[in-house]
Amino acid sequence: MAIKLIASDMDHTLLTEQGQLPPDFVETVHALTESGILFTAASGRPLYTLKQMFPTLADQMCYVGDNGGVISYRGEILFKSLLPLNDYQRMVQFVNESQTGIGMICGMDAAYIERQYQDSDAIFRQFYANIEYVDDLTQVTVEADKFTVYFPEKNSQAFYEQVYGPEFGSDYSVTVAGVEWVDIMNQGVNKGHAMHLLAEHFQILPTEMMAFGDTYNDKEMLQTVKYSYLMGNAAPEMAQYATYQADTNDNYGVLKEIKKLL
Repeated sequence: MAIKLIASDMDHTLLTEQGQLPPDFVETVHALTESGILFTAASGRPLYTLKQMFPTLADQMCYVGDNGGVISYRGEILFKSLLPLNDYQRMVQFVNESQTGIGMICGMDAAYIERQYQDSDAIFRQFYANIEYVDDLTQVTVEADKFTVYFPEKNSQAFYEQVYGPEFGSDYSVTVAGVEWVDIMNQGVNKGHAMHLLAEHFQILPTEMMAFGDTYNDKEMLQTVKYSYLMGNAAPEMAQYATYQADTNDNYGVLKEIKKLL
């Protein structure tokens, strides 16, 4: 196979269940670069968090943040899709009135969360390295590419199916980004769309791309590339979206498959 780009989700995919990168990940990215293969971190996490995760690889990686809401390569923003202010404030109002989770405005430089939820800071910072706590989320007017809702009871799929999909699915891209998260972006924004944009930018084909994922916000990415791998720890219902299966994240399944190319 002639691979020119490898994209991987982060949580429950490249990262272990303890949130750790595989021990020889940096060396593997160096080897990919020497082989002419671009590694891309494709995550629901924001761009600023992804950059902090890979401090020594800034010139060797591409970043797809917020499920495709922003794409960056070597310090240049290749694409971003900002939610209109009125739109994400409508989402804030809906969460407040329905009391169905904890709403967050995902700004380009920080996540904005109401101060009353600050006791969950340690959980939030696993995903959002920069957080601004505010008294009233309805007063926030920053540039944002995503609105997310956190469900501490880990029942995001049920709330997606019963509440957020029906309410916002016809006008926005709404996805389950793990058992605790429902993410809302502009319509058409997803990781698959990001793969098409990267293919166009780097003049490569989806048949020359490989991707790894585990859950619903990876679905379009897995459907876009030729060499799509579902993690061994993924939910069984995700199997329909991938062609191949990798080992689990705790067994470093992503790196096992990458090393077969090197």
